[in-house]
Amino acid sequence: MTVPLLILSLVFALYSPAAMDASPDTADLAETLEPIRAEYDLPALAAAVVHNGRVIALGAVGERKHKSRVKVTADDQFHLGSCTKAMTATLIAMVIEQGKLQWDTTLADALPNVPMLDGYRSVTVAHLLAHRAGLPNESWPTGKTFRDMHNLPGPPRQQRIAYAEMILNQPPKAVPGEKYIYSNAGFSILGVIAEEAMDTSWEDLMQSMLFEPLGMKTAGFGAMGTEGQIDQPWQHQYRKGLLLTSKKAIEPGKYSDNPPVIGPGGIAHCSLGDWAKFIILHLDDGTYADRQLIKPESLRRLREPQFGGDYAGGWQVCDRPWGGGTVFTHNGSNTMNYAVVWMAPLKRYAVLVATNQGGGKEAEALDKVAAALIGGYEP
Repeated sequence: MTVPLLILSLVFALYSPAAMDASPDTADLAETLEPIRAEYDLPALAAAVVHNGRVIALGAVGERKHKSRVKVTADDQFHLGSCTKAMTATLIAMVIEQGKLQWDTTLADALPNVPMLDGYRSVTVAHLLAHRAGLPNESWPTGKTFRDMHNLPGPPRQQRIAYAEMILNQPPKAVPGEKYIYSNAGFSILGVIAEEAMDTSWEDLMQSMLFEPLGMKTAGFGAMGTEGQIDQPWQHQYRKGLLLTSKKAIEPGKYSDNPPVIGPGGIAHCSLGDWAKFIILHLDDGTYADRQLIKPESLRRLREPQFGGDYAGGWQVCDRPWGGGTVFTHNGSNTMNYAVVWMAPLKRYAVLVATNQGGGKEAEALDKVAAALIGGYEP
């Protein structure tokens, strides 16, 4: 993950009332999004602004598939990539609240039936949440490939157990707690820990504990849409050649996203409006629709770096004047999409942006959108 620098001097464009699936007083972001989408030649671009417990602005522009003339809608699903990590971290905190785990539960205790090197036995849930477990930055075990991980036998839960055993029998890259190493493998193992504690797959836990209580009806996993149809945004890869560049549309299918073994680190998708519901849960101290889903102290713990540095529980921590001080951000990409969120709990405010393309200047484009929205809807 790399955190973009937010330039807040961009000019704010005017908005008109939305005619989409939003309340009558929700502003339509199309007039702001379209010039930036066109400037960076993105297939589609979507964004939402959250303040005081509701979506105050929402919009989506462009096409589901490049040159298809099939327009995106504000209800379309976008891939969140590593922004999934905050969801998995929240799930872990909820499992801890149920007494099934503790922040200092070790891998030896959480996964007693998974063979592992001694260097990992003392790794805790807290280490994994902070990318301080000594696990590798590389997502695939040594000698294995993307296809190998997709083709492991059994359902995703069984595949993740096999993956955890492979990863945990490779030598650690650092002593637990000492070094920050961003690791999809670490969040995958958090998913396995939750599965073993609750005897339920990570996918089902996400649905029952987060998506369903929050009313996130568009939320799912993997590539968006149906194979052979253009019923959701297709993913795209921007490829640079020596003389020419190309934009390849990726049809939905088994190999159109990262394999389920690293799902807890980055394969969720949903509409921007549904993503906003998860962010509102964090901004409103664990309450959504007058229901307390998670305790405020659990969310505070997730947002506090435990071992130094600036990463905690699925969030990069930094200071921004527009947020009143400490804000939280994360971006995500499976190389075919890009998403970013900026969240300011002190102002009950957030900006979310996503596109269905990777490999080009998407980070710059989405940073420009975020800056425009923060400048126009400053909390």
